[in-house]
Amino acid sequence: MYKIREIKYSSSSVSIQVYKIENRKRKIIRHIGTATNEQEKAYLLHLANDFIKKVSQQFALFENEQSNKVINLSQSEFIGVYYGFFYELLHKLFIKIGFDKHQSNLLLDLVVIRLFEPASKLRSIEILEQYFGIKHRRQNYYESANKWLELKEKTEKIAVSFAKKHYNFTYDLLFYDVTTLYFETFDEDELRRNGFSKDNKSQQPQILIALMVSKEGFPVAYEVFSGNTFEGHTFIPVIKKFIKKNSVKKFTVVADAAMISAENVEQLNDNHINYIVGARLGNITKELFTKIDEMLIRKDGENIRIPTDTGFLICSFSSLRYRKDKYEMEKQIQKAKQIIENPSKIRKTKFTKSNKENNLEINQNLIDKTKKLLGIKGYYTNLNESQATNTLIIEHYHQLYKIEQNFRIAKSDLQTRPIFHFKEEPIKLHILICFMALITSRHIELETGISIKKFIQECKKITDGRILNKITNKEIQLRVKLSPEIIDIIEKLKLLT
Repeated sequence: MYKIREIKYSSSSVSIQVYKIENRKRKIIRHIGTATNEQEKAYLLHLANDFIKKVSQQFALFENEQSNKVINLSQSEFIGVYYGFFYELLHKLFIKIGFDKHQSNLLLDLVVIRLFEPASKLRSIEILEQYFGIKHRRQNYYESANKWLELKEKTEKIAVSFAKKHYNFTYDLLFYDVTTLYFETFDEDELRRNGFSKDNKSQQPQILIALMVSKEGFPVAYEVFSGNTFEGHTFIPVIKKFIKKNSVKKFTVVADAAMISAENVEQLNDNHINYIVGARLGNITKELFTKIDEMLIRKDGENIRIPTDTGFLICSFSSLRYRKDKYEMEKQIQKAKQIIENPSKIRKTKFTKSNKENNLEINQNLIDKTKKLLGIKGYYTNLNESQATNTLIIEHYHQLYKIEQNFRIAKSDLQTRPIFHFKEEPIKLHILICFMALITSRHIELETGISIKKFIQECKKITDGRILNKITNKEIQLRVKLSPEIIDIIEKLKLLT
């Protein structure tokens, strides 16, 4: 028969163990963990009871200490709920990640709200009191916020250190991309500028966010640029800054075709930075085009490597990509024909060109060239084949989706926008809070295998019922039993070991 043992220490901490008696001796079956307060103790007891149920199919006599609480309902009033479990769990995660080094409870609490219920900073302070019983004065935010911007570099160092410890991060492979965040206004300033919008909001000012993530998809660095910055111009400055800041010697960066240019390639090679980037085959030289057409077999899985002046061009063929490219080409050709047939709506499109009479006509040469490139994807790299095979290069490039996952979480789950600020410092502070929330989110997803949305949903089920004793005028809080899903999450996050 399995039993639970509590060992009390002089430091007021309590160790929880599961044991059984064998040959009149106590045999420790599992050390569950050590608690420093009653709430942690309750978590550990839940875990211990769950373990007993799993290994022996027996039911523990006592689920938790709250079983002993007797409430006279006729003398009590239900006054609401708190979400203390979510708050405590997040702060344990913050300590594990290293955010407690910032020594700012208000900053961490704002990160909690960014995950729990994204809102403006002032509304966040209200939510903290409403749902967690945590009180902050608005004045505290105004007094402290200007100091927090100094924590950006420290936050990135914490992220890198945590990635090294928990994900064996070695700088060998990093993914780079940018996104845009627009503002609900038409007024520009030095930071908020009109530019190419990834949200199709070209008429509204925006900022540009550059992000770097590890091969696991864990965010390690970011930069903020004015909204009119060409994304290709961010590539080298961000990478060089990261290398200098972390004293990196060996480095391979993966990015999409928008980041490549002759100047960028030259600087990457000059700084001994390995790269894998997408290639825009429509802009290649006639010589390279001829080599691809002659060398590449149009069969799934086939690939070639062609030396260039600055590195290698790798090309691969996919029948699935072929069908997609062909569909898009035919749609563009049809569009071109409609424009030519309807002179009243003359405007250029991909497969049209102007003739000597300045009239539009079909660009047959471009169509013929496009047909030969159907189903072909290109990649530039300076890694030779002994360092990385063609297959590995392609595999690394296709892992760029991991950075897209980060952008999706930031924009959707964390609601990075709308941004309720218009001055540069508050905007950058908002991005810092979102970055800290993103680090936390990605760790949760990577460790538990569930989405951050699902994680929050499960945590919100664990509420603290607030009961007011009308006789004593004292409040009693009763926490619902931890669900098996939550216990599993706690175990996977290793928060109680």
